[in-house]
Amino acid sequence: MRIFLICPVRGHDPSETQELVEKIEQQGHEVYWPHRDTNQVDSCGLRICEDNRRAIEAADEVVVVWNGESQGCLFDLGMAFALRKPILIEDVPPATRGKSFQNMIRAWEVAGPEET
Repeated sequence: MRIFLICPVRGHDPSETQELVEKIEQQGHEVYWPHRDTNQVDSCGLRICEDNRRAIEAADEVVVVWNGESQGCLFDLGMAFALRKPILIEDVPPATRGKSFQNMIRAWEVAGPEET
């Protein structure tokens, strides 16, 4: 299975998600890990977003590690949502009362891509 890992990149050390990537790869899956697989040298970020979009399109599933702050993660989540990709939550902030991205992501994981 091809997995796209949504995770914070800018200002974050790859070691934060490296163990997860290795675990998924040891299970026989192919992981697209933006720290490693997307060239992060981009003056405005447009090419980074295009590269990630292509990788999300090619993915069978998206695994989510979101710290509640990363704008890049939210952008990638929006693309995955628009592409109706199934997601698996590895780590997101705790649920809140009422509307929030973390609540929506949890509902999306349970409902699946066809219900979105």
